[in-house]
Amino acid sequence: MTDTPLSYGTPEHPRLAVRGEARLEFDPEIARIGITVSARGKDRRNALEDLTRRNDRVLELARSYGQAMEKLETGAFSITPELDQQGRNEKIRAYHGHVHITAVLNDFTTLGEFTTRIADLEMTRINGPWWSLRPDSPAHAEARRQAVREAVQRAREYADALDTHLTALVELADTGAENAPTALPAPPGGARAAYRTAAPQPTALSLEPQRQTVYARVNARFIMAPPTL
Repeated sequence: MTDTPLSYGTPEHPRLAVRGEARLEFDPEIARIGITVSARGKDRRNALEDLTRRNDRVLELARSYGQAMEKLETGAFSITPELDQQGRNEKIRAYHGHVHITAVLNDFTTLGEFTTRIADLEMTRINGPWWSLRPDSPAHAEARRQAVREAVQRAREYADALDTHLTALVELADTGAENAPTALPAPPGGARAAYRTAAPQPTALSLEPQRQTVYARVNARFIMAPPTL
């Protein structure tokens, strides 16, 4: 019969369980900007036309950045009537329109210029930037590798303390490798601009990328040679 180490451990094949962790920092890869375009008018058609014109202007400006604009998505759209609260009848006072747009940029040298130009547009609101890594970023794999190396090193140190050595790995469990929360809410110092009217193009805002923390953790179980106690 083959003398195979058992995963649950025996006096002949004692088991050693450890945890390996890694917390690394990386430069962000992308920045996400939230844009809200608004319009208000006494007539539904006028409000919709103003909203369409302003929305087209935002999209046109965003697309002019070419490959630096990694993603451009339109989210919620709404046209809402505002009722005159002083009257008892359902008399409409005005119509409010909103379009929400998300822009993702991968070139931070143009980010300040883009956010400033968008913020300067008529009836346009901007939030962000929200810095992050891509889901398939090599940073996540590097954190997982370091967590495994840390688990092996820790196990060897325990074995060395008993004047013995590791003989087999019987289990390696991934307990999570994820990017630390950075997307919501917006990080301190994020660019924000409320509704404003158009004006001559202002000086580009200077934005410093926020370092991203990547965390990984694994549980590892080893078999070691019987120590002499």
